[in-house]
Amino acid sequence: MPEVTPPSVEMPSGKDAGYENFPVGSWLLPAKLRPHIAVFYRFARAIDDIADSPDLTPEDKVERLKGFEKALLGGESEDPAYLTAHKMRRSLADTGVTPRHCQDLIAAFIQDVTKLRYKDWDDLMGYCLLSAAPVGRYLLDIHGGSRDGYGPSDALCAALQVINHLQDCRDDYRQLDRVYLPMDWMAAEGALVEDLDAGACSPSLRAVIDRMIRGVDGLMPQARMLAGGLRSRRLAMESAAIVNIAESLSDLLRRRDPLGPKRIKLTKAGYVRCVLRGVLSVMF
Repeated sequence: MPEVTPPSVEMPSGKDAGYENFPVGSWLLPAKLRPHIAVFYRFARAIDDIADSPDLTPEDKVERLKGFEKALLGGESEDPAYLTAHKMRRSLADTGVTPRHCQDLIAAFIQDVTKLRYKDWDDLMGYCLLSAAPVGRYLLDIHGGSRDGYGPSDALCAALQVINHLQDCRDDYRQLDRVYLPMDWMAAEGALVEDLDAGACSPSLRAVIDRMIRGVDGLMPQARMLAGGLRSRRLAMESAAIVNIAESLSDLLRRRDPLGPKRIKLTKAGYVRCVLRGVLSVMF
């Protein structure tokens, strides 16, 4: 008998760990935790792909995302369509980590479906608190926490999220009509959302992007405190590497046009340098 693939509500985008700005499940992390972190990443990727799918209606997206939450909390424990959520629920039970972080991600992606513009920087930071901070908070919890609480992790995750928004600003607008650039800054600089459809940044749009990079710069002093407060030395190494990645990407975005022909990202050599510098900074 041929193997039957169970039905699924997922909409795989083809994006994998190589697309992210941070090392997913890297060798720096304890081997016993990597399978759980992989389950968490798979869960986050699945719900993100649903929110970003061009083939689903907004109503269908919200229904599927709410189904993920119900399965995560045990309400659909037998439905094979939500297998990824079932695996996440079992992982959380094994590790004792709260489902709150996963629920916040679901709330963020429902917001992605229903909210396409952000009025100001604080509005965007509120979104990052749901869409990015839960990733860092989950990693902190599964590694024993931080003496400094969630604050430094939240700052780093928000910085990475804004960087990602800038890397993908044209695609987000073209494919999903989503704009994460603060509307008050757009108005103040005389930029239009239609400017995102061009082949290069207009001076006004460039001014908005530069303001966002300065916003990232404002987050980094707190983010740099992260590694020093962590109870896990391995996670401290990972965190220091990610801080270096964020700073390097910010520098690239400062010098290059995110509307250019190629997505702005680190080279493999640049990525390795960031990781090695992070490891060595914690070791020595």
